[in-house]
Amino acid sequence: MAKTDSTGSTWRYRWAHRQNVRRVSTYRGAESAWRRRDDELRRLRALAADFQGSAAAGAGLALELAADEVVLWALPAAQLVEVRHTTVLPAPDLTVAPGTGPLRPRRPDGVRVTDAGMAVITSRRLVLLGGRGRRDWAYGRITGLAHDPAAPVTVIQVLDRRRTSGLLLPTAAAADFRFKLTLAFADAIEQRTAVIAQLDELISEHAQLKPFRPAAATPGQARLSSFVPGGRRSIAVAAAIALLVPAALIESDPSDPTGGAEVAVAATPAPTASVAPARIGPALALKPPPPKPTKSPRSSPTATQGPRCGAPENPLGYGFCGGRRIRKPAAEVCDWFDCVPQFWAGRGYLVQCRDGSVSLAGGRSNACAEHRGVRRTITK
Repeated sequence: MAKTDSTGSTWRYRWAHRQNVRRVSTYRGAESAWRRRDDELRRLRALAADFQGSAAAGAGLALELAADEVVLWALPAAQLVEVRHTTVLPAPDLTVAPGTGPLRPRRPDGVRVTDAGMAVITSRRLVLLGGRGRRDWAYGRITGLAHDPAAPVTVIQVLDRRRTSGLLLPTAAAADFRFKLTLAFADAIEQRTAVIAQLDELISEHAQLKPFRPAAATPGQARLSSFVPGGRRSIAVAAAIALLVPAALIESDPSDPTGGAEVAVAATPAPTASVAPARIGPALALKPPPPKPTKSPRSSPTATQGPRCGAPENPLGYGFCGGRRIRKPAAEVCDWFDCVPQFWAGRGYLVQCRDGSVSLAGGRSNACAEHRGVRRTITK
């Protein structure tokens, strides 16, 4: 038997059920994405602490190691690439950026494959043992290094080589290669602790973004607009029509039944044989009566409302047309916009996410992180 409220209706319970299903679904998606990133950060933190190599790891490789050189990692499926025309690359740094997005399994335009073989990361250099020979990139001679954000390509510039070269790696191994190369370079300049500290900070910041389970919606929170098909939009349209129709009736004015000004024409006597024809004068037109004063048209109620440029109908004046950013939104903002979970925990300005929800974290790096990113700013 369906549940009813004190009035005997069931729509409030249906509304509460739909709201709870939507909130739980949104929470589970956000929590799953948060958990994946947390696991990745902790995996990198453990790898940074335990990443070690040994001289024995280079056994069987066609590579002669220095006395204090050890092999840290090797990947058998790598390709040597060269770039004919390129700008000066940024100097190598120790920035850790996990989860930058999926990589395309193809090489970018202008990159040419010249050899293939095994990529080896040692404590002193990056080496490609290819079929045509060996290519070394000593850490102390690297002047520029860049990772392609959309393809599994890393290009390197060194002091004693004019042409820019690098490696094209399998898509699945590119992220680990980049992180381990960063660790090897950090070891070479004795900055491994800086990488670990950076990961600790990322883990701490990410822990503060953990989504909270939303509160359950109750039938008592249902608004009457939820009962109307179309919700608030239908009510707003009906209200606008109710205001416009009487205004149109008042402004209407019946037309003049006479159809225009009266015109009198002078009679012309019939000519006779004994009397000279009378001279016909011009018709005399009576002066038309002055026109009736007309009422000035009333302005439509919607004319006073500012444009919203696609924003939902709302009495707050919030829209997407540009203007002042909203850092302290009205308390009823979530009645008119689809707010993200933990909306009031935001410390920025109002923005719309790409999935249509609204966040108060505008201006922060984590704004709409679980909702496909920021789409646009809500202004007033």
